[in-house]
Amino acid sequence: MTTVAGVDSSTQSCKVVVCDADSGAILRRGQAAHPDGTEVAPSAWWDALRTASTGLLDGVDAIAVAGQQHGLVALDTEGTTVRDALLWNDTRSAAAAEDLITELGGPRAWVDAVGSVPLAALTIAKLRWMTDHEPELADRTAHVLLPHDYLTWRLRGGESGRVLEPTTDRGDASGTGYWSPGTGCYRHDLLALAFRGRTPALPRVLGPADAAGRTPAGMLVAAGTGDNAGAALGLDIVAGDVVISLGTSGTAFARADSACVDPSGAVAGFADATGAFLPLVCTLNAARVLTSTADLLGVDLATLETLATHAPPGADGVVLLPYLCGERTPNLPRAAGSLHGLRPGAMRPATVARAAFEGMLCNLADALDRLGDVVAAPRRVLLIGGAARSPLVAEIAAQIFHVDVTVPEPNEYVALGAARQAAWALLGGAQPPAWHPRTVSETAAPSDDLIGRQIRAEYHRARLALYG
Repeated sequence: MTTVAGVDSSTQSCKVVVCDADSGAILRRGQAAHPDGTEVAPSAWWDALRTASTGLLDGVDAIAVAGQQHGLVALDTEGTTVRDALLWNDTRSAAAAEDLITELGGPRAWVDAVGSVPLAALTIAKLRWMTDHEPELADRTAHVLLPHDYLTWRLRGGESGRVLEPTTDRGDASGTGYWSPGTGCYRHDLLALAFRGRTPALPRVLGPADAAGRTPAGMLVAAGTGDNAGAALGLDIVAGDVVISLGTSGTAFARADSACVDPSGAVAGFADATGAFLPLVCTLNAARVLTSTADLLGVDLATLETLATHAPPGADGVVLLPYLCGERTPNLPRAAGSLHGLRPGAMRPATVARAAFEGMLCNLADALDRLGDVVAAPRRVLLIGGAARSPLVAEIAAQIFHVDVTVPEPNEYVALGAARQAAWALLGGAQPPAWHPRTVSETAAPSDDLIGRQIRAEYHRARLALYG
């Protein structure tokens, strides 16, 4: 049997799956935790990958890494990290992003240049923050990588004192703010703008089925990609599908055949891992809304769901704005979560629990609306991520989104997408091998969208009252 491995190096952990290259069947898997925080030593990701893959990779023919997007990994001329990596969820670069937007001439100028408008999450904003707050470290920076680039480099034998040429792919490069999905080229002028004249080396951008090299032991290393592009590849999405991922953050993305341009900048015009495009809207808050509300109420997640079923749709007027860590879409980096509509008859654990589910999904419904501005209306929504395992989430999602909701079999789709990419690089061909995920539930949209519209109207009223 020919086997391949896929790595999901996410914010919270590293997950590794080993699959049959032909069918995609998972043969074995491992996992290891990452440190908490919004800045992390990249070596911690490498240690987690080695721990998660212990005993799994013997005889494996190829491997690929899908990693959290946007994180800034800075290396010096010797391949030593200059500082801990700044992660996507570090919002200190919010003001830097605003400055960059102004300096280039506004949001539309950025959309035309690279398909996305700088936000605190994007690598380009972190470069500006670094050069303004840590100029001595910026001066030492010779290479700028993304998290998946760093792990791919380490797999190939890169380390301090042994500098191999780093590589990346178009999916992850499209989230930097200095690579254009439309042209397929780096914008070195934007890199220099952000880094105040400095132009460190950038990874070579590989094609979807290209190999980055081999491990010292001879295992083929595929290009790898960003986490969302990996999930899209693992889910084998087609036109008409919209994926909503309910992990730490929330994302809504779809497949497109051409580069997408959203003049508002809310939709990031990313590339995918197949040679197509992946318009995407990202929020900072998704599953953490449920875990944080469970902590507030002193219950576990199962009890939170049970409580929520005891409150009616609309939660008796209680609304949760779920901006617990600020927010990316809408762009409110300094916002905080808030409860609205608290009245004596409604101040019950059940209504607060229901409001958490509805607030999380109303935020994603707004993201879905934004996505609909640049792609056709979805024929179905696929729910993935930890929170998608809740039957109540699918039920409320169908109500609020007013579209059919499919929940694929719970699985590590980011890691599976990376493994599928590794199989593609190994086996060749014009398309990746046919791996098809299984569905565990389908929830039809209600015939009447009245309740969903009422829930969203109350949510929007609360947001407008607080943020305009």
